[in-house]
Amino acid sequence: MSEPIAQGFEAPRSVEQAVALLAKHGAAAHALAGGTDLLAQMKSGARRPALIVDLKRIPELMQVRESAGGLAIGAAVPAAELREHPVLRRLFPGVAEAAALIGSEQIQGRASLGGNLCNASPAADTTPALLVNDAEAEIAGPQGRRRAPVAAICTAPGRTSLAPGELVVALHLAKPAERSADAYLRLIPRSEMDIAVVGAGVRIALAADGVCAVARIAIGAVAPTVIRVPEAEAQLVGTRLDAAALARMVEAVRAAARPIDDKRGTASYRRQVIGVLARRAAERATERARGLEAGQQAPRSGARSEP
Repeated sequence: MSEPIAQGFEAPRSVEQAVALLAKHGAAAHALAGGTDLLAQMKSGARRPALIVDLKRIPELMQVRESAGGLAIGAAVPAAELREHPVLRRLFPGVAEAAALIGSEQIQGRASLGGNLCNASPAADTTPALLVNDAEAEIAGPQGRRRAPVAAICTAPGRTSLAPGELVVALHLAKPAERSADAYLRLIPRSEMDIAVVGAGVRIALAADGVCAVARIAIGAVAPTVIRVPEAEAQLVGTRLDAAALARMVEAVRAAARPIDDKRGTASYRRQVIGVLARRAAERATERARGLEAGQQAPRSGARSEP
């Protein structure tokens, strides 16, 4: 008889109960926010947790809360709900786009931002979108609650900075400034159900005169973790986002990329394509920012949109 892939399963109803279970069992326990990555890893033998702690029965982790300061997205809210959330689509269309690109329709019924982040894949779709929006993770653990920048969570492929017993409760997005918008694009070989060869998230904020006041650029699948590219951002700030500025940004993005060769693409191909996607994402974010400036609502993110 084959060895069971997990010896125990718990479905706590509160954050405190979940933290207690994770702290008690340490590295032998694994939190399940959606399970779309974890179950595949268990099936392949890459992970064999002694205890699975299901987070989807904790109400706090299954809610999107809106306030004057922005949005708090529960770590276990399904991507299918996020891609259709009217406030998220209006304020953060790039995050909604990223959520709409995770896996397939069926997978999006389970997959979540918290799981996508804490799986710590360099090719995660939602992490670049969260990074360019300066998102913060609310973390609960044995010592209480704390916040950390999303940029500080993933430390290496499959590894995070979370301490034993800690879990991500919510992702916090501050309300964006006027005349600003984001966008996310990725490249995959197929139309869906594939991992990003490269991915790029961009946020642009315009001054009243149309000059770029703030730029945020994050790239995925081209380094051990998703990374921000401040050198590329600096090429856009203070410009009208003309062709020359975008060309300089593209070169800075390619210079920052540290891709590898694997079955999904060569390093040279990834370096070339990430520049193309970063430019297209910047152009899309700029169009949206200008549309919002004119009082228009950001366009609905398509569930299958690709560059």
